[in-house]
Amino acid sequence: MDALPSRSFTPAVGDLPFTAQQRSLLALADELGRTRFAPRAASWDESASFPFANYEDLRAAGLLALCVPRDHGGGGADYATYMMVAAEIGRHCGVTALTWNMHICSTMWTGVLADGIPMTDAQRAEHALRRELHFSRVVNQGAIYAQPFSEGSAAAAGRAPFGTTARKVEGGWRINGRKIFASLSGAANYYGVLCTEDKGDEKPDARDTLYLAVPATSEGFAISGDWNPLGMRGTVSRNLTFTDVLVSDDEQLMPRGVYYKGAQTWPAMFFTLAPTYLGIANAAYDFTVSYLRGEVPGEPPVRRRMYPTKQIAVAQMRIQLENLKSIFVRAIQEASPNPTPDQKMRLYAAQYTVMEGANDIARLAIRTCGGQSMMKHLPLERLYRDSRCGALMLPWTAELVLDRMGRETLYQPGERDD
Repeated sequence: MDALPSRSFTPAVGDLPFTAQQRSLLALADELGRTRFAPRAASWDESASFPFANYEDLRAAGLLALCVPRDHGGGGADYATYMMVAAEIGRHCGVTALTWNMHICSTMWTGVLADGIPMTDAQRAEHALRRELHFSRVVNQGAIYAQPFSEGSAAAAGRAPFGTTARKVEGGWRINGRKIFASLSGAANYYGVLCTEDKGDEKPDARDTLYLAVPATSEGFAISGDWNPLGMRGTVSRNLTFTDVLVSDDEQLMPRGVYYKGAQTWPAMFFTLAPTYLGIANAAYDFTVSYLRGEVPGEPPVRRRMYPTKQIAVAQMRIQLENLKSIFVRAIQEASPNPTPDQKMRLYAAQYTVMEGANDIARLAIRTCGGQSMMKHLPLERLYRDSRCGALMLPWTAELVLDRMGRETLYQPGERDD
């Protein structure tokens, strides 16, 4: 195992015994973040526009194919490595990290995670054939995949079938429905849509969830609605409608029934929003330290570090940040198929801690830095707004995580009150 070379850069996840690949990728993310992503971040926020320039950089650096297996021409990064790199990107531009997550998951779910999902021999062969097409699009064409979940119902939380449906027709699937909060709207080349197989008169069942790629050029596919939110404005998460959209059988990202098995087998697949917010928490802390030392570029070199209240606040922020890092790293290092009950509880706890903790650190940062920190020419007010959004994001909102932890602690599988 190799450590990062001694320098001023400490990764967002902390100083760990990184592999050579992790060390190289974290250095790359730091370089892109400092020189490209951070200087542009305010513009995406102000205009609520997608970070296309950042995606050109991600594409050129090979990071769109980060989790595509090596034997398919990609970077071959595992789950933990992706999570570390995503946190580093989130430290410099939250919207880039968050939207990149949607794309990466399309390759991670069908790659390293799918390898740990139970399949029949026929399903495994089908999946191997079809994922070759999708990986090739990313590696050879630089294609971007979105991953629309939400519909304004309990489906995205895993409590009901998706309202968007796909009916089997000769040679493919006919899709009808609607998605909301669909990040990368208008930027993606393909939309990895979760929908329920329409079996005619049969009652819809979450076990019949399909995962289908819809090309952006498909007839009957449309994007609508305004996008003017509190934070994460550059995600451009508008509404998608599917009206008799026909896609071929080859657009299946997973065989029939495999997504549902994956959600049961790999709960850590839903933890991948968290690194963005760990990165934001680091950014809020970094800014506070620079501000109190009088080292913010473009600002007067006024030092405010001599006040005991400021020193105590920075100490409190660091303690919280270390707590976030510790539980995050534990969760990603032990992420695997079929986690133990304790591992699953730690995963939930890590999600809650990071999502709520990032906003609390940003809150402390604004209080500590004072009135100047509310000005939009400085990044802290944007970090605060962006940090508030994490606890609201499905499938694991802060409320849903608390509900799951309490229920799964007090009830064994199959138990109920009479």
